[in-house]
Amino acid sequence: MSIKDNLINIKSALPASVRLVAVSKFHSAQEVIEALQAGQTVFGENRVQEAAAKFDEVKKSYPNASLRIIGQLQRNKVKEAVRIADAIDSVDRLELLDEIEKQAAKIDKKIQVLFEFHTGEESKSGFDSKEAVFEALKKIASGLCPHVEPKGFMTMAPFTEDKNLVRASFKKLRDLRDECQKAFPDFDLSELSMGMSGDWQIAVEEGSTMVRIGTAIFGARDYSQAKKD
Repeated sequence: MSIKDNLINIKSALPASVRLVAVSKFHSAQEVIEALQAGQTVFGENRVQEAAAKFDEVKKSYPNASLRIIGQLQRNKVKEAVRIADAIDSVDRLELLDEIEKQAAKIDKKIQVLFEFHTGEESKSGFDSKEAVFEALKKIASGLCPHVEPKGFMTMAPFTEDKNLVRASFKKLRDLRDECQKAFPDFDLSELSMGMSGDWQIAVEEGSTMVRIGTAIFGARDYSQAKKD
């Protein structure tokens, strides 16, 4: 099936309230353009160097393409990430938040962020305590990060066949969001980025507002094309 057919099938199964992030890592600019021509506008990339090369090209013809950085982000990649992305969904530590503010301030750009939270054994990154998330939100609320706009949370469920564990992971993120929203009512923290090709249905049942799907749209990734990022 074509990328267009895959997108039609997935979008027809998603509630209108849930946004689709097409994960295009290790796929070509031409494949991204195929998805854009089929009406998909929001894309997720894990690797900043790959994303920059790809989307600098894509946006020449499709300036409406929206890029979200969804992979673990090193501080030395933040400058480029802030330049190319509309949102960074994998903020997992305070020092990264500080660097995003620093680089966004340099180009006077407001950038949306999601806080990645560790909810399962298999997820290797993310804030690991509610207190750490609260500290990050307090920093923004105090005015120390005027170029950063918090919009919600992201997680990866554990890689397991046990659907109860997957569901518990998503519920944990939703509960965290609800608690943070209550504590920081001036922010809109409604975004929940959870669910991928193998578990998005469970994520949607648990309140996901954004699913990250790659293989089911673009097919198998060509890892031989991967370059060190």
